[in-house]
Amino acid sequence: FAREGMTTVVHGRDTFAVEAIDYVASFRPPPGLLATLPNLKAMLSLGAGIDGFLADPALPKHLPLVRFVDRTLSEEMAQYVVMHVLIHHRMQRMFDAAQAKGEWRQILLPRRTAQTRIGILGIGEIGTVVARHLQPFGFPVSGWSRTPKAVDGVRGYSGAAERDAFLAASDVLVCLLPLTDETRGILNADLFAKLPRSAFLINVARGGHLVDDDLIAAIDSGHLSGATLDVFHTEPLPAASPLWRHPKITVTPHVAAISDPDAGARTMLDAIRRCEAGEPPLNVVDLARGY
Repeated sequence: FAREGMTTVVHGRDTFAVEAIDYVASFRPPPGLLATLPNLKAMLSLGAGIDGFLADPALPKHLPLVRFVDRTLSEEMAQYVVMHVLIHHRMQRMFDAAQAKGEWRQILLPRRTAQTRIGILGIGEIGTVVARHLQPFGFPVSGWSRTPKAVDGVRGYSGAAERDAFLAASDVLVCLLPLTDETRGILNADLFAKLPRSAFLINVARGGHLVDDDLIAAIDSGHLSGATLDVFHTEPLPAASPLWRHPKITVTPHVAAISDPDAGARTMLDAIRRCEAGEPPLNVVDLARGY
């Protein structure tokens, strides 16, 4: 940024005049801060999610909010999802447990690949990349979105009227939804009941999508076979959380995809250059939809 003739300050570390700030880059800005900056031109998210901004009741909604879009981030997310789909599909956790006991267990997979249906809840930009990575393995892939989307090789569902049919066709459900008022708590008992028996959940979106107790109850009842969770309501996940110790839940510390600093800097510079040239920046959030 210095090479571009810009001065960068860090909130909480540096002193600065509020009227001197033209752009803010953040992931979870302190509530109320943005409204105190009278000359702010745009808000830049340092991550793919923008719920940290939307949580601010004083968010200056007349300004553009630019979300971070990076192909590398999408590819890493796809790698994570494919890995955990395969771990579940090939029953690797069972074999890990057998190895710990010194047991030789040869069994047939309960479901063939062509019969294991992967449902992507939120088939946006990242969901499309995830679907593309899953297809070469032979999994049938479907995707749900709020509005219709056509993705090659993916059976599309959209809107509230088609969501139940999508869930019924998802043996593995991958949540990639944005976190909005509409989607908060969507991974709950009602949704789980609409999945096929023994379905598996992978949540790489936001912890706010999941009702933790409902997930544990669905697994303990036998309706769900397990889950992989990378995101949580509170991060780091508190030591007292039962998610840590549940034998059918895999916990990872929000590492499915980590924003690359160089890519983030390039994205921010591009947005700033466009604003300064009087052009609209790319990837501006539709605040009415929340993504």
